[in-house]
Formats: sequence, C-alpha cells, structure tokens
Amino acid sequence: MRKILIVVDMQNDFIDAALGTKEAVSIVEAVKDKIRTYQPDDIYVTMDTHGENYMESREGRFLPVPHCIRGTEGWQIREDIAALLGGAHVFEKPTFGSTALAEEIKKIAEKEAISVELIGLCTDICVVSNALLLKANMPEVDISVDASCCAGVTPEKHLAALETMRSCQIQITND
Repeated sequence: MRKILIVVDMQNDFIDAALGTKEAVSIVEAVKDKIRTYQPDDIYVTMDTHGENYMESREGRFLPVPHCIRGTEGWQIREDIAALLGGAHVFEKPTFGSTALAEEIKKIAEKEAISVELIGLCTDICVVSNALLLKANMPEVDISVDASCCAGVTPEKHLAALETMRSCQIQITND
C-alpha cells in the first residue's frame, strides 16, 4: 500500500510570524522527522495563498490579519522544512481546504491502494478542512492525522478539531 503524507501550511506566518503560536513552533522538529519517513514523491504540500487584497476578502473580514500574501516571507514554507520537501507536490490554496488536492489524491486512490496521513497547521482550520474533504471524496481510504505534528489556533481548539475528525472516522495518532 502506498503511503501519502500531506503537509498542511507549514508557512512562516503560521509558525512564528503574523499568526504564529508557541504550539506551532513546538511541532517543527516532529514535522521534520515525519517528512523524513516518506518518499519525496509521496509528499503533498499545501500553501495558504492570498493576494494583496486579502483584507477585502470574506476571510479578511472575519480574520483581519494579513497573512500568507503571495511572495512575502510569511507566505514561504519555513526554510528548514522546505529543505526536506524537494520533489514534493505543492498546492496553493486560497481558502482552508484544497479541492484540487482532494481531486489529485482521489485519482491516485482510483489506481492503487493508499493511506493518507496529514500533519501541519492549523489543526482546527486547514488540517480539519483538508482531512474532511479527503474523507468525503474517499470514504474507504484510511486517513489519519498525527496530532503530535499539528497545532491549533489554541490548545483547546486543537483538541476539539481532533475530536471532530475522530467522529468522522479519521484516525488520530499520537494524541
């Protein structure tokens, strides 16, 4: 069975810049260790990507903190993580979940047996959104989230998102 890793939004703005948290910083080494256990061609990466008009968008009205503006330092994948991602497939996404990523992974699942593991930021926004999109598109595929490689906006929201995913038959490991 082919094992696929999805690294969600390990970008500077979510780690230690505009929307960073100490919890996000604390998972960096675990994320790097996890990435090292996968073949580069089996790694898929999402990047939250906004334009200069972010504050005029619906998301910007609800979260009025400019972040992940294409081309900025905050938009970049953290350098030490990016160094491990050569050959990975990158999906820029303008919102929480990537429908393009879900469609791509579904195409793979139609050709061969796979399992999918997600890690990254933020558990309660983009990780849960992508996990649920994948589960909705591939209900029979084993989908898991490594809780030790994720951080939420707050520790409480991280735990709530893990419970939501567990309720939707997504396996939670290392929680």
